[in-house]
Amino acid sequence: MMIDSYKHKGLRKQLVEQIRVKGITDDGVMEAINKIPRHLFLDSSFLEFAYQDKPFPIGSGQTISQPYTVAFQSELCEVKAGDKVLEIGTGSGYQACVLEELGAKVFTVERQKKLYLRSKKFLKELGYKAKVFYGDGYKGLPAFAPFDKILITAGAPELPENLADQVKEGGMIIVPLGKGEVQMMMRYIKNADGSLREENHGTFRFVPLLKELADD
Repeated sequence: MMIDSYKHKGLRKQLVEQIRVKGITDDGVMEAINKIPRHLFLDSSFLEFAYQDKPFPIGSGQTISQPYTVAFQSELCEVKAGDKVLEIGTGSGYQACVLEELGAKVFTVERQKKLYLRSKKFLKELGYKAKVFYGDGYKGLPAFAPFDKILITAGAPELPENLADQVKEGGMIIVPLGKGEVQMMMRYIKNADGSLREENHGTFRFVPLLKELADD
């Protein structure tokens, strides 16, 4: 049963204020976080924690990212209405919903079969139109390229070459880059000659981006 009570809505408003204090300024991102019922993406045992600014486990060794991190990556994406956005790492589907609320046409890839099946069904139930794929994120979605933006929601040891080929000229790739527990949030902007201009936006912690598919 999908209940979004006045209490939940009040807690979301508080969460938005916490994120604003931490430096997020994009009103569209704030509106998306204020609108999306995050508690529905978590296991019922975590309901009381749904609107704390923290990550939480969602099964299959994955987490739903901290709301501030979702907001930070979404703000870096600079989504314009109609942008075609590829998300690598669907997870719970929460980030995909934020991107869709910002006006993006979302294509999202998940390598964990359980999460893929759950998110595909759940996003449809919530009324979102994101196209959810089961696949290896390192390969991207060449059949649907090029994309305006590519957002990677797991820590990558290096930027997958396949993905650089799938973003448009002037487009962006946002990726937490690093081999250890801490990654640097990088934004790459594709130049006319196909080269990438890089920007460093500080340190974050993500679960690792893994290759190959997982059925469990």
